[in-house]
Amino acid sequence: SPAYVEKKWYVADGEGMPLGRLASQVAAVLRGKNKPLFTPNMDCGDYVIVINSDKVVLTGKKLEQKMKRTHSGYMAESSDKAVYDAVKGMLPKNSLGRQMLKKLRVYKDASHGHEAQKPEILPLVK
Repeated sequence: SPAYVEKKWYVADGEGMPLGRLASQVAAVLRGKNKPLFTPNMDCGDYVIVINSDKVVLTGKKLEQKMKRTHSGYMAESSDKAVYDAVKGMLPKNSLGRQMLKKLRVYKDASHGHEAQKPEILPLVK
């Protein structure tokens, strides 16, 4: 039941992290796979704030091949868009995935406006 789910806020620092590794760990927290009460048909995940998205490491030829150079109407820089798209690709492709994606905030530098939510540091594995 959604009444039993306790939502937390986490801050993930993207500085020096490979894009795919960051996206997979953030997507797991958004889905709630880090909780013992995980259910695939319910949104039991937490909120995630990704900071320093412009310092994410793109390995290989991803910079030339994967980065979108056209303006899609999204109001963020290209590095924010890359992290957003990578996480979006790892969530379910249905209304539940869209609901989970609304709990993601991506910022290109270290400042964010969510101090009132008292976010915890998300331990990431490099």
